[in-house]
Parts: sequence; C-alpha cells; structure tokens
Amino acid sequence: MASSYEKFQRRRLISSYFSVIMSIFLVLFLLGSLGLFLIHSEKISNNFKEKIPMSIYFKDEASAADLKAFDKELSQKKYLKDYAFISKEDAATNNKDIVGEDFLQFLGMNPLPNSFDLHLKGAYVEKDSLKKIETEFKKNANIAEVIYDKRLVDLANENIKRITYWTLVISGIFLVISMLLINSTLRLSIYSNRFVIKTMQMVGATKSFIRKPFIKRSIILGLTGSLLAIIGLIVLLYYVNNWFPSLNILSDYTSMAIVFSGVILFGIFITLISTFFATQRFLNLRTDDLY
Repeated sequence: MASSYEKFQRRRLISSYFSVIMSIFLVLFLLGSLGLFLIHSEKISNNFKEKIPMSIYFKDEASAADLKAFDKELSQKKYLKDYAFISKEDAATNNKDIVGEDFLQFLGMNPLPNSFDLHLKGAYVEKDSLKKIETEFKKNANIAEVIYDKRLVDLANENIKRITYWTLVISGIFLVISMLLINSTLRLSIYSNRFVIKTMQMVGATKSFIRKPFIKRSIILGLTGSLLAIIGLIVLLYYVNNWFPSLNILSDYTSMAIVFSGVILFGIFITLISTFFATQRFLNLRTDDLY
C-alpha cells in the first residue's frame, strides 16, 4: 500500500504534468488562432469588400437592346463576382417599399433610371482598379452615372492593412511570450527532479542517458498539448464557419493542414529545446548549488 508521501508525490507530479499541458495548450491554441486569421485574412477582407456595391445608371434614351448588350458585356468581365439588372419598374417598387407610399401617383411619371448593381471581386476593390473600371464604363454613351462609395473603399483597405499589420506584431509578441512561458513551465517541472538528475550523474550515467527520459516525457506532453490545441481550433473553425458561411473555411483543408502541422511541430520543438537546456543546466551544476 502506497504511503501518504508517495501519494503526495504522485499528486504533485500529476499537477506538474497538467500545468505543462495546459500551458502548451493555451499558448498553441492562441498562436494557431492567429495563424488561421493571418492565412484567411485575405479571404476575410475580400468577403467584406465584395459586399461594397457599384451602381451603373443608364440614360432614358438607352434601348432594351442597349441594356441587353451591356448585360452580355458584363457576363464576360473577369473582375465581377455577380451583378443584377434593376429595371425602372423594379426601382420604383423598391423605393415605394422604402418610402411607404406610391410616389408615382403624384409625380405622374417614373423618374428612376434603369441600372445595374455590381459586386466586384475583392482583389479589384482598390482605389486604382475601381478608377479604371469606372473610366471603362463611362466610355459607354448610354451610361449616365457610375456610383460607388469611394470613402468606404478607402476606409476598408486602410483598416484591413492596419489590422493585418497589428496581427503580425501581436503574433510575434505572443510567439516570444509562448516560448518563455513553456520554457519556464518545463524548467519548473525538471527543477523538482534536480536531485534525481545529479544522483544519476554521480553513479556514472552519461548526460545523454539522463536527458533521454526527460526529453521523451516532454515530447509526449508537447504532443498532448498540441492535440488539445488542434481540437480547440477545430471547434473554433466550426463556430466561425457557422457565423460566416460565405467564407467556407472548413473546406480549406490546405490551410488547416498547414496550421495544425505547425502547431504540432512547434509543440514538439519548443518542449524538446526547453527540456534539453533545462536538464543541461542542472547537469552542469555542482551538488552544493542544487540547494
């Protein structure tokens, strides 16, 4: 029957392992989340920019044939995500729903023009690209006006660049913090075994022989923490996909494979390196310094 001291030691050992695993899990989950955001940042930004509409209004003189020809021209544009034709009648109906009364009755006419609502692909929602597209459309003599929110486009691009920059900075900071945190946690775990390390060394065990079980145990702890982080990231991806189904994140297997592999490799690498230097430190200490 195990003594109370042995039970205490076992509980302390389990608590130490649990602390290491949780530290690795939390750090890798955070780094993995930032990694996923960076990989999908372009998709996220494009998803937002593709919702900014461009409206093209035609002159009253434009015939049905002119509108049909323009519709055919738009179908061949590679920079368009989608577009829709809004007739004068449809525009009047939409405005009636917004205003709440039939303005055609007291005007006696429909002043609204035929138009096309366009949504461009995210890569083309840039100041210079939009200017070229606007100029191209204005060459059509039947087009009266091309309208899009220039200020919103500028704000979107500026904020996306700013967010991406600060995400990179924060990722770098957390990378350094994660290495220091995991390293400190593992060093504390090995510190409790410093007398065992020195005893093995005194009876003639080589440094590599002493380090081997500690490194093996740390790699197992790193793998455990990495797998827990991957499970957490899968849950996060599932919820993000439910919130933003248009991003279609769960179908991007390549990005997930890159991030998950990075999480596992980083978990193994940092625990291996930290354990190696921590054991090396205690192996080089004199017996008197252990106290």
